[in-house]
Amino acid sequence: MNAERTAIAENCLKAAHDGSLSFPEIIGRLLEAGFEGYSVDYRRNSQIYYHPDGDNIELALPHSDGPVAAAFDGPGMETLVGWAQANDSSYSYAAFCEKAKAVGCAGYLVSFPGRRVVYYGRTAETHVEWFPR
Repeated sequence: MNAERTAIAENCLKAAHDGSLSFPEIIGRLLEAGFEGYSVDYRRNSQIYYHPDGDNIELALPHSDGPVAAAFDGPGMETLVGWAQANDSSYSYAAFCEKAKAVGCAGYLVSFPGRRVVYYGRTAETHVEWFPR
């Protein structure tokens, strides 16, 4: 991964955690840099950004408390996504990550060309969110 793409991915990850950019703003920056999506793995505590040429970059996520629950709660995940989309003043990405793990989300895949986010549990149950909503 070239230095410019790496810096953009790092800045987007930081911005998600410090709240300085919204999800749509982050998507816009990643699209401008040519990324086609990214994945978050709560069990590995990592995030991987993908470029269509096969290039990728893996970054460590800031630590979030709690293990991934054994059972995946799709409606609970949908509620969390709604909380994130509502721009509620109590929202933070760190809190979202902790709550996602508590409802059994082991990770998620964001596809820009597919315009969706696929959240998945430890036994591969899924919940799909389409964007923009």
